[in-house]
Amino acid sequence: MSKLCRQVSIESPGPTLKECVFSFDVPVPEVPMYGARIRVVYAGACYRANRTRSASVCSTSSVSSIGSLSGEMESFGIHTSTPAHIGLRDGALFPGYEVAGVVDAIGKAAECVEGITEGTRIVLYPYEGVPHGYAEYIVVPDFKCLVPVPDQLHLSVAAMLPTGALLAMNTVYTAAECLKRVLDGPNHKDKATILIVGTGGLALWALRIATHYFRRGSYHERIRISVATLKDEGFILARESEKINVVQWNEDLYEKQLIERTTDACGGPVDVVMNFGTTSRSLHRSLQCLARGGVVLVTEDVGEKLLPKFAKKVEEMGVNIAIVPNGSIEQLKELVNLVASGEIEPPPHSVFPAEEAQEVVRKLCNSEIHGRAILKFHDID
Repeated sequence: MSKLCRQVSIESPGPTLKECVFSFDVPVPEVPMYGARIRVVYAGACYRANRTRSASVCSTSSVSSIGSLSGEMESFGIHTSTPAHIGLRDGALFPGYEVAGVVDAIGKAAECVEGITEGTRIVLYPYEGVPHGYAEYIVVPDFKCLVPVPDQLHLSVAAMLPTGALLAMNTVYTAAECLKRVLDGPNHKDKATILIVGTGGLALWALRIATHYFRRGSYHERIRISVATLKDEGFILARESEKINVVQWNEDLYEKQLIERTTDACGGPVDVVMNFGTTSRSLHRSLQCLARGGVVLVTEDVGEKLLPKFAKKVEEMGVNIAIVPNGSIEQLKELVNLVASGEIEPPPHSVFPAEEAQEVVRKLCNSEIHGRAILKFHDID
């Protein structure tokens, strides 16, 4: 096709927040023979590392873009001496992969699945090699990565599901397997405790998914959920349920005090920690909150960086660290249906026109956006 469409690139912002958002006019991509062209309607706003930084930091897990700990930034090679980095979140680190839209055109030799046709509302599963989503149109090689979105689920909400929410779901399901061994294994306990460590939307997704999942299970009365939250976002999580214990990890306190405060809130050492933090400090603290034989679950990006540093410590303490990848496409389909049916409530989000991407990044860095930031590329309503 000779038509042009808009593409946006969001890089890690520098000290002045300038030249971190780039806009291009690119050819509308041709429809692949066996795949489809997608008209992007919404995409979660986050940014990727540019060549001068070691990794990206994004807002995929923000509920309110309150400043992160300095250690979180330094673990990515970003130093908090620059005001531009105030308020950044670790998130799921999938820049431009949170894409929801409609099928614009289908390849001549494509094998359609699940009734997907032109005009079908979809969310894109972030498969390996997934194209950058900040463009008005993207192409996918086949239909295996497309998940239909029910009419009752708004596409802006659907755009939040493929990364942070899906990662939270897989972490909860992994935690459930660990808790089953604690409750039914050879050294079984009468009750078990799970601790969610994190802040913002990722922790909130995990809490809501865990509450829903365990409420339906046979272990409902035997599992206690607690949350360790960073900064002053505890009040958001505390409103979730009267049965949820929330402890604030105030960095002004000594480590020993924080660990004692956490175990007291949890009723003793915990069996499973879902750690959505990004620092060695957070991981070390989580390990010290574990009962012997317990496990800390960490995301892939954190595990690859920090696991080698803690191998000896874990062995000495008699505990474990397990890496949890992003969830499967089957889990994404389940998640779409749960959110569409209202069984799981999504965290808040704010929608902005794609042409305001530069301003969105500025607001994210200055903690001025409430909820997950979503960019809007097309108006199909």
